[in-house]
Amino acid sequence: MNQESNSSGGIGIVGILTIVFVVLKLVGVIDWSWWWVLSPLWISAALGVVVFVILLVTFKAIGRRTRR
Repeated sequence: MNQESNSSGGIGIVGILTIVFVVLKLVGVIDWSWWWVLSPLWISAALGVVVFVILLVTFKAIGRRTRR
């Protein structure tokens, strides 16, 4: 039997950008605030929250329409 496991995990673009920005900050190439260095993390988290809220509101609205 041929058992193949395909798991795609990994660091992703947000993780790579964060690592690159942190390394550049630590070696002195960029003189950004730590807020901007870590911005890929908080921007992606904020986008995730926005998408979640939009989906929640949409499903609530659909649920109200089907009850009528």
